[in-house]
Amino acid sequence: MKIVFMGTPDFAAGALKSLIEAGYEITAVVTQPDKAKGRSDKPVFTPVKEVALACNIPVMQPVKIKTAEAIEELKKYEADVYVVAAFGQILSKEILDIPRLGCLNIHASLLPKYRGASPIQNVIINGEEKTGVTIMQMNEGLDTGDMLYTKDVKIEDDDTFETLHDKLMVLGGEAITEMLPLLEEGRITPVKQDDSLSCYAPLIKKSMGQIDFSKSAVELDRLIRGLNPWPSAYTSYNGKQLKIWKAKPVDCPKKKAGEVVAVDKNSITVSCGEGGLMITELQLEGKKRMAAHDFLLGVRLSCGEILG
Repeated sequence: MKIVFMGTPDFAAGALKSLIEAGYEITAVVTQPDKAKGRSDKPVFTPVKEVALACNIPVMQPVKIKTAEAIEELKKYEADVYVVAAFGQILSKEILDIPRLGCLNIHASLLPKYRGASPIQNVIINGEEKTGVTIMQMNEGLDTGDMLYTKDVKIEDDDTFETLHDKLMVLGGEAITEMLPLLEEGRITPVKQDDSLSCYAPLIKKSMGQIDFSKSAVELDRLIRGLNPWPSAYTSYNGKQLKIWKAKPVDCPKKKAGEVVAVDKNSITVSCGEGGLMITELQLEGKKRMAAHDFLLGVRLSCGEILG
């Protein structure tokens, strides 16, 4: 089976590696254009491009995949199927109709829930107990195509976006390599999505990380984990931004929202709308990320002070 692979970030690179290791012929890779990064302002390859170049696979980087020029270039590469994972551009019907087996998308949620750009963060923030990956037959809608194959995973109490992303990256590679032989043999039965069960996972914005201590400690714990490492959850202390990297909900006396109710050598506990948030890792503006123990060696934080 010949494959054109479309994807951009690490999540997609994991699936591409799995396909290569499974022996599939990747005739071309399509990824987003290189972007400048860091102080040097030099263009940086996407993770998918790095994998492709290491394996001598031709790379396309169209600014817009739907242009006539890009489509003509795409048609030069033989493919039975296009496999898409977090590519970052919408495919036109003309592109969807090129390969004989159509275009498959590896989506990082159990569809029809969490369609959209940021399913991994949102399942944590919303307190879901499990998630997974869905291989979907792409159509012109946003993650609305028929479901072909799924694999699920439990969301642990200490999972962050980073840890869950890495689990789903591996799961996506497993799912696509397990599913393709079944598809070629005609042993896959497409299942239509029930739109009434769908929900949308909106793009994550930096402003979403601002902590509102009037919410419950359980909600804030999920927010902190869902936005770790980017854009991170944050509050303020003495006029400076204070990022909260690690915390857990605990029982504590009811005080004003954001009030520090306990300080020991390893943690800071803050009152919330319901329960308290025991903070064990944080970062004050201008400083490095550190354990609460190290933070408290340089900052005299006392009970009764207010964060936010």
